[in-house]
Parts: sequence; C-alpha cells; structure tokens
Amino acid sequence: MGATRTAVKHGAVLTARELTAVTGQPIAIPDRERLIHLQFRRFAGCPVCNLHLRSVVRRHEEIEAAGVREVVVFHSPAEELVEHTAHLPFPVIADPGKRLYVEFGVESAARAVLDPRVWGAIVRGIALSAWGILRGRDRAPAARPHGGRFGLPADFLIGRDGHVLAAKYGEHAYDQWSVDELLILASHAPK
Repeated sequence: MGATRTAVKHGAVLTARELTAVTGQPIAIPDRERLIHLQFRRFAGCPVCNLHLRSVVRRHEEIEAAGVREVVVFHSPAEELVEHTAHLPFPVIADPGKRLYVEFGVESAARAVLDPRVWGAIVRGIALSAWGILRGRDRAPAARPHGGRFGLPADFLIGRDGHVLAAKYGEHAYDQWSVDELLILASHAPK
C-alpha cells in the first residue's frame, strides 16, 4: 500500500498534454472536439479489467456517438500491453512508472482484490480469460505483473477545455463507471 495521494476533483483544470498510445498514436488531453473518458486500469491481461473493457468495446460506437473518446491507462510496459490490447478500438497508454497514477491520485491497495464486492467479478473475469486463453484468443497475464496486482481503478470525464467534469476513484478492482453511467455524465456535459 502506498501513501494517500491527492485526488483530482470535479472542476479541476488539467494542464494540456500529449500522451502516446502503445500504437505510437499521439493523444491530446484535452481533446478540443470530444470529451475524454480517461480510465485507469491495472495490469496487462488483468481479468477484472478485461471484463469491464469488454462492456466498453461492445458499446464503443454508442460512446463515440455521445461525443466521448475513450483513453485507457495501464501500469504495464508498452511491450506487454500490445500483446493484450491490440483488439481494442481505443487508445491504450502504458505508464509503467505510474507517473500519471501519482498525478491523478490513483492508488493501489490490498482491498482491490480483498473487498468481497469484487469477488464475483474476479471469478467471471478469470473464467472468461481462461476460456479466451484456451481458445487461443487471449494471452495470460504475467505471473508477476509490472506494478503489482493491487491497483484500484479510476475514471475521469474531461471536458474539451481541460476541466474535470466528473471523477470516480474505485474502492475495489471492479468499482468503475458503467457505460450507462458514463453516457449519463456525458449527456450533462457542457457542449
């Protein structure tokens, strides 16, 4: 467990920056044309993260139609992420040094996997991942993932002007906005 970090709250204004996706694509934050849903996930191949990202992939067109661009950050090296995220229709950012995690106040804690509210998602995620691995569609995560297994998720909705319109810090590994929650937040965002 790390020290408590400062949370980025609703109304904060982010400094403009350019991140680089694992594909080499530059990602401007903020995006002058769309809202950004910046998600912080755990490690490459994380079964719980993959369970959530499947729901985002299924509804990706709907998310884009709402004017939202997905950007997902993992604390794994780019080389590891490429093997696990090549099929995703949105940019994935590697942050193995956890620089962005620290800046945004995203923490790690044992409660990520020890909280009973996550146990069902762990079982479902592992089952789906195992099925994908057996069928040759997915790769197993590293036995000792870079950055550890105890990362907590976080979600930020960032306006076109860099204002944080909403933020959520997960209490356990499967505590993030659903697609429905994201779409409601986006519908209330300034145009």
